This record gives sequence, C-alpha cells and structure tokens, in this order.
Amino acid sequence: MSDGTVHIVGAGLAGLSAAVTLVGRGRKVVVHELARHAGGRCRSYFETALGLTIDNGNHLLLSGNASALGYLNTIGGRHLLDDPQHAEFAFCDFTSGERWTLRPNDGPLPWWIFSKGRRVPGTHALDYVRLGSLLQAKSSDTIAQRVDTGSLVFARLMNPVLVAALNCDASEGSAKLAGTIIRETLGRGGKACRPLFAANGLGPALVDPALQFLGKRGAEVRFDHPLRAIEFSDGRARTLQFADGAVELNRTDDLILAVPGWVARTLIPDLVAPTEYRSILNAHFAVAPPAGLPKITGVVNATTEWLFAFENRLSVTVSAADRYNEAEREPLARQIWTEVAKIARLDVELPRWQIVKERRATFAATPGQNALRPKAQTRWKNVLLAGDWTDTGLPATIEGAIRSGEAAAKLAASAHF
Repeated sequence: MSDGTVHIVGAGLAGLSAAVTLVGRGRKVVVHELARHAGGRCRSYFETALGLTIDNGNHLLLSGNASALGYLNTIGGRHLLDDPQHAEFAFCDFTSGERWTLRPNDGPLPWWIFSKGRRVPGTHALDYVRLGSLLQAKSSDTIAQRVDTGSLVFARLMNPVLVAALNCDASEGSAKLAGTIIRETLGRGGKACRPLFAANGLGPALVDPALQFLGKRGAEVRFDHPLRAIEFSDGRARTLQFADGAVELNRTDDLILAVPGWVARTLIPDLVAPTEYRSILNAHFAVAPPAGLPKITGVVNATTEWLFAFENRLSVTVSAADRYNEAEREPLARQIWTEVAKIARLDVELPRWQIVKERRATFAATPGQNALRPKAQTRWKNVLLAGDWTDTGLPATIEGAIRSGEAAAKLAASAHF
C-alpha cells in the first residue's frame, strides 16, 4: 500500500465516497472542491425565494442500492433515511384521475404480477413478463427497440421509472442500462426496491456526516479551490495547477478526478467521455402537504412526473427536461402548480415557489453515449476517474456515483493500478 497522498478533485458524492473509502484504508487524503460547499448535485441549501432549506434535486435511493447504503452506514447517515417495511409506489393518472399503488412482494419470485390489487390497473401478468426482453438487450439497443412502448404497463409504470432513472426518452434511451435498473431492483423483489426517503434533505444524510467522518480521520477538504490544469510528464500527472498556486505530486501521490465529465475532458488530454447531456427540472412549492398524501407519487399524462411530499413543501421532478430549458419560469410554475394542487387535492393559490433547472444534470443515457463512458483507470499511471458518468454499468444515479468513488479508491489504495 502506498503511503503517499491521494488528491481528490471534486466533493460530490463520487469524491466523498472515494475519500471515505480511502481514509478507511489508511491513506492520506486531500479533497479539492471548486465550490464553497460539498455534495455537487446532491446538496441541500437555503432558498430565499421559499424561506426554506431544500435539495437542489429530488433524488431517490432504493433499499437495493448496496454501495449507497454501505456508504451511509460507514459515515453514520443511514438512520436519516425513512425506510418503509415494504415496497409501495403510489401513482396517479392526471388525465383520468385514476390512482393506484404498485405493491411488489418482498421475495424475488414475482407473484405480485398475478394479483390485480398489486399491479397497474388494466395490465396482465404477461405484460410484465414481456418486459424481461430488456434483460437481454444488446449495447446498441434502445428501449423502444426491445419493448412495446405503447403498452399500458409501459405508459403507467416503466416509462415513469426509466425516464427518471436514465433521464432519457425511451426512443433514445439505452435498453442495456434499463435492463440493469430492472435487474437490480424489481428483478430482486420488493426487498430491493423499498423507497428510502431523505425527509430532512440529502445534505444532512449524505454529505454532512461524510465531512464529519473525514474530518475526524484527518482528511483535509479545501473548498473554493478550483483546479485549472494538470501538467503531465513521463506517463504521470506531475503538477496540479490551482487558482492559488501549484501542488507538486511525488512518486507516491495519486489523483482521483471526481468532476463532471465535461470538466474532466478539459483537464485530461484525449479523454474519451460522454459529450451529450440532458437536463432535469425541479419545482418547489412552500406549502405543507395534506395528511395522507404519499411521500412519493408517480404521475402520468402531466408535466409533473414525480411529486415529493416533504414536511414543509411539495417538490416536483421532471426528467429529460430539455424542452423546458428556455421556458419562462412563472408560467411554468403556474402550470405545474395546477397539476400539483389537483393531485394533492389542495385548494390553494400558487404559493411561494422556485424552479431549479440543471441543464447538464446527467450524461445522455443513449447507447452511443454509454459507449463513451471511461473506466476508472486512465493511461496516466497515477490518475483515476470517478463520477456517475464513468463506466459504472448504471445510469447517472446516486448509487452509480458512490460506486464509482469506491472503485477508484480501491484502485488507489492498492497502489497497483
């Protein structure tokens, strides 16, 4: 094991995961973060327009996300996620007003598909069996090439789930990535897809405990510390050029780049990485949810795709949201609030609101872009990559980000990469 320093650039979940893994293996760690806060796209902050602390994106963990749960157990944040006893997912058809709850059984044998009260109304067991085609997908297949996207089970279940997971429309989304999502969740039974809800926010659960964990173990986190360039020679990264000066890397020092893909491409010569991205839109409304409203509701036939009920606000997520990038904010907020008020059965005028548009939220999870995702190792002997855009086998998810950080950290700790 090397006794040098591992410099991690980026304090999002990939960087934090790498740092947590490394300090647990006795490595000296320094984290460099461009911003004045950690968490990247999974952070909590005070929003003055609402007068509330919110997450900059609504993210969902599932009980089958082994890397994420391992990370939470290590840093001590696991108890901050609500953990229901069974997997249940509420849905609403905005056009018809119909509501239903999907209830997979706990075990891996999916007998729930034979129960009318557990599956999507109007669907049959064979409809779910046909979705197994995604598990056999080739790397070049899109979702639309593998399954009937006009079916009721797709419209009322798989489309909302897969658009959220891949942040991509079925017409272009990777069927192989979709198959992985099914295999690691519904394919393992209800015990693997219980929704874990960060009621107090992502920052308190995933970020703050990690910073405390690192601080107690001697790791240094430098905020407001942007990396401008990397100097390479003899097959290694030699110098890190920061805004306030240079850091020289000795023979036992390593570098993990846990930055967005488009940033990594500017720092590493000839890096092959995704070049296309898709946006996510989140709308937040400062109103308490009514009693009985599920914490998470999937919505079909509306702009709203997922409705999250927090103690002091209602939040909406719209994935693959490029079509709203240039939309005027207030009309869009009013449109979404009209839907939310109907779904939540609220007779309330538009409350204080905020819309957050993340234009490059994730890489475009198409077959072509998925093929561009790099491994953790690079051609530079002491440089590793981490991030949900690297080749994790998953779409750009919290689980993928944490898994990538773990993988890079284990390579760095072995000193044999």
